[in-house]
Amino acid sequence: MTVRNEFVTNLKKDLPASIVVFFVAIPLCLGIALASGAPLFSGLIAGIVGGIVVGSLSGSPLGVSGPAAGLAVIVLMAIQNLGSFETFLLAVVLAGIIQIAIGISRGGNIAYYFPSSVIVGMLSGIGIIIFLKQIPHALGYNEDPVGDFAFKQVDGQNTFSELINMLDFISPGPVVIAFVSITILLLWETSFVKQFKVFQLIQGPLVAVLAGVILNISFEGNPVYSLKGDQLVNVPVSGSFSEFFTSFTLPDFTAITNSEVYITAIVIAVVASLETLLCVEATDKQDPYKRITPTNRELKAQGIGNIISGLIGGLPITQVIVRSSANMQAGAYTKTSAISHGLLLLISVLIIPNILNLIPLASLAAILFVVGYKLAKPSVFKKIYNQGKSQFIPFISTILGIVFIDLLWGLGIGLVVAVLFILFNNYRIPYKLVHHELDDRKKITIELAQEVTFLNKASILKSLDELPPNVKVVIDASNTYYMHHDVVEIIEAFEINALNKNIDLDVIDLYAHKEPLPPLHLSVKGNGNNTVKKNKKKKIEK
Repeated sequence: MTVRNEFVTNLKKDLPASIVVFFVAIPLCLGIALASGAPLFSGLIAGIVGGIVVGSLSGSPLGVSGPAAGLAVIVLMAIQNLGSFETFLLAVVLAGIIQIAIGISRGGNIAYYFPSSVIVGMLSGIGIIIFLKQIPHALGYNEDPVGDFAFKQVDGQNTFSELINMLDFISPGPVVIAFVSITILLLWETSFVKQFKVFQLIQGPLVAVLAGVILNISFEGNPVYSLKGDQLVNVPVSGSFSEFFTSFTLPDFTAITNSEVYITAIVIAVVASLETLLCVEATDKQDPYKRITPTNRELKAQGIGNIISGLIGGLPITQVIVRSSANMQAGAYTKTSAISHGLLLLISVLIIPNILNLIPLASLAAILFVVGYKLAKPSVFKKIYNQGKSQFIPFISTILGIVFIDLLWGLGIGLVVAVLFILFNNYRIPYKLVHHELDDRKKITIELAQEVTFLNKASILKSLDELPPNVKVVIDASNTYYMHHDVVEIIEAFEINALNKNIDLDVIDLYAHKEPLPPLHLSVKGNGNNTVKKNKKKKIEK
């Protein structure tokens, strides 16, 4: 297959997917800007730069970048603390420079240290929060911005109190539109529809949005079903190309000596980099072709994107799991989809903002319902549950943290729980204990693991203390490559204590892992005739 044919073949997948991501991105860009206390136009700029610039430079085949809900609170507080949006933009530019430095120093490898259970928990948690947050929008209640995914909302409610509060503000028009849109999306998922090629080219979300626009227009003038302004997409409208470019905001470079700017830049760089790396890891896990994104290249791309976004008045950019998941679910194959969605954002804001403002939020909520459900399907919970407690509990902890606090707290809680399980398992399994029955007395063999750390001290000390008197004990360290000095001291102390319990003790290769101490084979007899024999060090294959 030639390069041209391959591009055309991939474009058949990537272009329809880019349209889906485009529809998902519009309300998120605007909603995140609103939740951040920033101009609405800044969210669109970040979406355009994230799609075109970061998408072009990134090595992620499915990742889509733009303004992130996880940064909304940080942005809101930073604008207030720095005193102006222009000063905040300077911090965004500096954050981009810091991200490039992190990428050059290969800091992107930190993503590989997050357990799989936490990453899958992040995806499921985001899926649940997306689903819950879209219910009010589907019913016509839009007090909270679409991009606000935190538990405590900017309208003073929280995720669950909002569901109760919305019952007094349900609108028939959005309910009908949401129902029709969901029906279309579900119909597009059936095997009957998928067998027709025309329905493979025309994505269900596009049809759902078009149906929503038609219903919105048909409801105009109807006192019961007509939609209000806050129930529709609200893209800032520019009268001309020149007016569009005058909407850009430049950073205030006179604040370059302000130490608060640098603190804000560091916070944005660290949080944005962490969100990006975790999203990269999660997106790669969802990729049906299991491709690996170069994380350090990704950080450099994000850094360049943030520099450009900050220079022209945009919000901070990260790779975003909601848009990336929608991209993957829509069938994208290469990063052409992410770039195309950025171009669509730019063209639509320039040429057809009035048409975009006819799109009901209820139709977009229906699309996000499907995205959220696919991220948190019951089969995912069942699969992780079957993997055991050490996987399921960090998974659930991550979900609860995301749903009841926010994304970063959820990840932190999940990681701590996962580490505790690792420590607990390390505490429990530093050795294998085998019982033998001899003619004259009982024999107990303790085979130490390949690595015995200070975390195993308590377990080993407890086991040695519980050994009964009048037995033969063999402590075998012949397979151990590393043993912490504290554990060596515990065994040395037990050699003395064994005399008092009349234990015949053999300690094999206790010092074989330590250099340059001489290897010893200790033989301690409990009958009073104690001897220490020096044996040749056992060769260890490394």
